[in-house]
Amino acid sequence: MTAAEELTTGRVEVRREGPVLYAELANPRRRNALTWAMYDQLSALCDTVAGDGSVRLVVISGAGEAFAAGTDVRQFVDFVDGTDGTAYERRVGQVLDRLLRLRVPLLGVVDGPAVGAGLAIAAVCDIVVATPRARFGVPIARTLGNCIPAAVLARLQQRLGAARTMAVLLTARLLDADAAATAGLVYAVWPAEELDDRVTDLVEDICAGAPLTLAALKEIDRRLAAPAAAVDDADLLDRCYGSADFREGVTAFLEHRRPQWQGR
Repeated sequence: MTAAEELTTGRVEVRREGPVLYAELANPRRRNALTWAMYDQLSALCDTVAGDGSVRLVVISGAGEAFAAGTDVRQFVDFVDGTDGTAYERRVGQVLDRLLRLRVPLLGVVDGPAVGAGLAIAAVCDIVVATPRARFGVPIARTLGNCIPAAVLARLQQRLGAARTMAVLLTARLLDADAAATAGLVYAVWPAEELDDRVTDLVEDICAGAPLTLAALKEIDRRLAAPAAAVDDADLLDRCYGSADFREGVTAFLEHRRPQWQGR
């Protein structure tokens, strides 16, 4: 299989059970790292929800023992300059915004790493549950040398707190499930062997709620967060994605070695 073919193997597998849509991020050879196709499929999922008033809840999880290990880094090899990186962040940002604006609750089920874009997806969920294997973070300061947009940073601050968010970003360390629960990102940490039963109970509780009430609560939460997410960040994204350090970070990641930063 060629590299180009591998980039099309990732899928968002969607199934319906009654009023609930279950979406599984599936790119297991890459710990469910997201490809362009997977982002498009998440957007299509939002279209499905918007066009079907009988959907009451969306549950998103990852295949195997991972939620999502960021974006598939192989897609960054063809970036020419910083504008490519900024365009990528805007493209992903549109998908995250659509997930955030879903009229129905979005439940994230995290078993394993939720890193980079995986953490961003978890952060736009209304409720996140996890197993003790879950890990959360954005280690780009250690790995790729790129940057996250203001909207994602703002959402992380809302879910983790400002101080903890900056510590996680600047140290490139990962939070375990208990720490994420203490911070407020994770609602509950359940043993892996109990996860399915506990999620089933939670799904039933959510679906028993009044649809207009749930939609109103979600919209109020989104409106409260809107000002912080509107900060202009294009110059900073362009500078990081257009840097020699970013090109070195991508190369080092794919070569499984530590990058040599130059600050340019």
